[in-house]
Amino acid sequence: MHTTHERLAAAGPAAGMVIIVVCGLLVTAALVAAVRLAIGVRRKEPAPPRRGDHPTPPPSGPVREEQNMREPNEVPRATGDHDRLTPHQLGNAPSRPSENQTRPRWQHGSSGSFGGGGGDGAT
Repeated sequence: MHTTHERLAAAGPAAGMVIIVVCGLLVTAALVAAVRLAIGVRRKEPAPPRRGDHPTPPPSGPVREEQNMREPNEVPRATGDHDRLTPHQLGNAPSRPSENQTRPRWQHGSSGSFGGGGGDGAT
């Protein structure tokens, strides 16, 4: 009876090592299969664009940024007390170009933001 327990105790570490090695081989095989699958998917994808496939600037040169000052459109008023405005009556442009195209500039004593607490310059 004692010899059976001794044999099982001696076989335990060897069986644990075998299980660890088998699990390691399974994980390695799964990783190799995943890499092969990814390579196959990559081969089916279209090739990256060639140099001639990219857009080119127009012959007149690069397009420059255009800046203009805008002002909001006035919201039309309903004519009756119970009338309501529909989206097509409001229009689709929320703003329009302003007649005054000069950029607002920072003024001394102004913080540039609402409630910023800039001084009035009379100190």
